[in-house]
Amino acid sequence: MAQSSIKRTSRTKEKAAETPVNKEVGRYTSVKSIKLPKKQPRRSFNPVKLQQLTDSIKKHGVLEPLIVRPVGKNYELVAGERRLRASKDAGLTEVPIVIRELDEQQAFELALLENLQRDDLNPIDETEGMLELLCQSLELEQEGLISLLNQAANAKRRDQPLTDNVTRQLAIVDNIFATVGRQGRESFRTNRLPLLNLPEDVLEILRGGELEYTKAKAIAKLGSSEDRVVLMEQAVAERWSLSEVKQQVKALMQDGQAPVRDSKDLQKEFRSIAKVKSSAWTDNDKRQKIESLLNELKLVLDD
Repeated sequence: MAQSSIKRTSRTKEKAAETPVNKEVGRYTSVKSIKLPKKQPRRSFNPVKLQQLTDSIKKHGVLEPLIVRPVGKNYELVAGERRLRASKDAGLTEVPIVIRELDEQQAFELALLENLQRDDLNPIDETEGMLELLCQSLELEQEGLISLLNQAANAKRRDQPLTDNVTRQLAIVDNIFATVGRQGRESFRTNRLPLLNLPEDVLEILRGGELEYTKAKAIAKLGSSEDRVVLMEQAVAERWSLSEVKQQVKALMQDGQAPVRDSKDLQKEFRSIAKVKSSAWTDNDKRQKIESLLNELKLVLDD
């Protein structure tokens, strides 16, 4: 009997050596039982850092449990997608989990907070995630939230009082920024929200985490998509400073090497203009001018 027990213990040790995880850390489940949620706050992953995490998991196992919520007979991932991906790449069949009883809304908010508190989140995912978290917390559409932030900034600049409702909403916004530990609402309004209006080629490289957003904003001033892509690739490869990037952009613009913006940029700007709220719509003279310009635009588009 004793001999049989020793053999079973030996086999257990051999199995533990094959999979570098500590069974005493917490509850484990099969990676196949964890499904991804329909809405995911994180949209992109740096392949180099993901590979580094994979190598670390192969050597040390998953040191931080994934947060999941029960859905039917399986689990839905709440936080830890990078760890889940890396665990699969490392060949693990089981991962440590912490189970939370959350509804869909609570799960998404927790996922946003968990991602926003990480240092490796790229500025676009961070901005979009923060925007969505604020919208959900205030039950506002994006346009409504942006209008609220602009209203607060204008009132401060003109030294005007705010309504009780706006003051209450801004208190919620400030509390969220304090909880997440990111920049304040005014910095978010002036520095981060404009990132979402950048050309798609610039957004793509920002999502990959290859270029700092300050450099990307400078390069976005170029009208040519081709010039932007070339300059971004050079900035990454040669590790240019922000001042070097600005010098290159200035040189291109002075030399006339920045051709007319491409059609996608123009269409994006046209859509953004259409959303502008202005007193011009109620001013007879300005409205007539707008109508005249629209008629000219129709003629150009129909030509």
